[in-house]
Amino acid sequence: MTIAIAVAAAASFTLFLVVYPVIARRLLGVRVGGVRTLLTGGVALGGILLFSTVIRTPDRRGLLMGVQMGCALLLAMGFLAVSEMVVPSGSTTGWLRAVRSRAVRARRYSQISGIALRHGLRPYLRGRGGAGREPGIARLARPLRQALEEGGPTFVKLGQVLSTRHDLLPVEFIQELSRLQYQVPPERPDRIAEQLRESFGKPPEDVFADFDHEPLAAASIAQVHLARLHSGGAVVVKVQRPGVRANVERDLDIICRMARVLDRRARWARTLGIIDLAEGFAGSVREELDFRVEARNLATVRAAWAQREAGSAVAIPDTCEELSGELVLVLEQLPGKPISADDGRLGGSPEERAELARSLLGSLLTQVLVDGTFHADPHPGNILLLEDGRVGLVDFGSVGRLDGQIRAALRRFLMAVHHADSAALRDALLDLVARPEEIDEQELERSLGRFMARHFTPGSAPDVKVFVDLFQLVSLHGLGIPPEVAAVFRALATLEGTLTRLAPGFDIVAESRSWAAADKRAGSMGGFASVGAPLESELYSAMSALRRLPRRMDRVTSALEEGRLGVNVRVFADSRDRRYIRALVHEILLTILAATTGLMSVILLHAHGGPMVTASIRLFEVIGYHLMVFSGVLCLRILFVIFRAQR
Repeated sequence: MTIAIAVAAAASFTLFLVVYPVIARRLLGVRVGGVRTLLTGGVALGGILLFSTVIRTPDRRGLLMGVQMGCALLLAMGFLAVSEMVVPSGSTTGWLRAVRSRAVRARRYSQISGIALRHGLRPYLRGRGGAGREPGIARLARPLRQALEEGGPTFVKLGQVLSTRHDLLPVEFIQELSRLQYQVPPERPDRIAEQLRESFGKPPEDVFADFDHEPLAAASIAQVHLARLHSGGAVVVKVQRPGVRANVERDLDIICRMARVLDRRARWARTLGIIDLAEGFAGSVREELDFRVEARNLATVRAAWAQREAGSAVAIPDTCEELSGELVLVLEQLPGKPISADDGRLGGSPEERAELARSLLGSLLTQVLVDGTFHADPHPGNILLLEDGRVGLVDFGSVGRLDGQIRAALRRFLMAVHHADSAALRDALLDLVARPEEIDEQELERSLGRFMARHFTPGSAPDVKVFVDLFQLVSLHGLGIPPEVAAVFRALATLEGTLTRLAPGFDIVAESRSWAAADKRAGSMGGFASVGAPLESELYSAMSALRRLPRRMDRVTSALEEGRLGVNVRVFADSRDRRYIRALVHEILLTILAATTGLMSVILLHAHGGPMVTASIRLFEVIGYHLMVFSGVLCLRILFVIFRAQR
């Protein structure tokens, strides 16, 4: 007898701890983890004990057992619903990690504030302190550069990006922030040696015939060392700074959180799509943390460029794949100096430098318009002036990728600019951007016409302001630029500054037109010449449609005249529409059922008469109590669905 009681108690305990949570989460339509399931079962067990004490009396002899169990189910559902609204599923599993991350983030916020205070940036960050006074602005450039440098790799990277934005910052800032391209304190040699030992499994002296522990260049995320292979080949070894990943991830998290706050509070931030911009920046930086991505990028660009490299003035280094990995990248050495380090003594006449600039421009345009994979960050620190008179492209951590459709739209865009056709420019632009539901195409065409008249009329000298005005025009008309298209324009704007530094007075627009005409005469696949095949195909398609158009119009007008014109529409053809209607009908039926059972329970509980089940309770009351619990379960389900949809 004792064993039977113990088995029955264990079965009841299991029922409340397992079955009740399963029923509660099925009724609410949520999936929860094991911890929350056990907590819900404990609440249900406590509820059944509580209600059995409150409801059950000796004269009712278990008639309201269903009410007791239903009330316990209501309590379990309520606990599950409230806990899900307060702490959504999945967040409890990493709460210790979240608390630790919040503490680290708060400490980082404090460090950033301290850095700004030490360098005298606090008044400027608050909108005061010399605003509008040129001497004050000039004095701010160096403290800003020093603060970004002290802030760590992510903020150094941010400074590098800002140093290419001639449209946003005065020349004093550009010059000062450009020093971040190469003037970054190097890592200690012993830490770099340890990093190499962990990557190779042995000391660098065993891997290379010669390894220079003095870095050739030090960047925010990695630094570069010269080495020589046992085969005799000269290489550069790009080594990631030890421990940089955790710090970069923390700072990127801060940047993305700040972007989300601005998106909620500032209309201009929503207009710019600041969340997408911040996440795009974070994504590009995260790619740079894995050198395997850069190796793949370099291999892709080099494979497309290999057939043109012979006789070209642009060189792209090869990768030593067997020695490269996530934290180390070994590349062919391109002997030379970055353009950012050019102090006028790197050699070359103005004509030779202009020719190098043309080659560099042609290389990027070919990568964008033909290959579809291009160097997305051609700032002066990533372009080398080589000893053999060529230019070299390095640092392929940031690479843009374009599909065939976007490349075709870009070619149409450039062709429209070349021919000053505002209508074609509008159509090409709408193919490039995220088109809103409502847009005034005529006003957009007029704006583009004014844009071309301002920048591309004879005698004008287009510069980086072209890209600034284009972005402003796109934003004004509510058009969203996809990240890959924005990367193209950003790369061209960055390249414009690089080319101007390489060859002062270089006209990127005029040279682009010359490059296109030269490529077309040569019959190559680059530039606008590559437009020929797509245009021929599109023209053929258009002519075919035009040939069929009169016959189709005749059929339509005849059917309209005879009253036979009809439109066949499949209602709810999309499965998403069917799911939505099905869910809506279910919720309506549940609402009607909950209201009906609730009303019936009230009527039965207030009804007089009816058979007595015991001396103290009638049959109508027993049914009414059960219907009330059933109505409560349905109402809780409906309310949870409503509030969850509002999140």
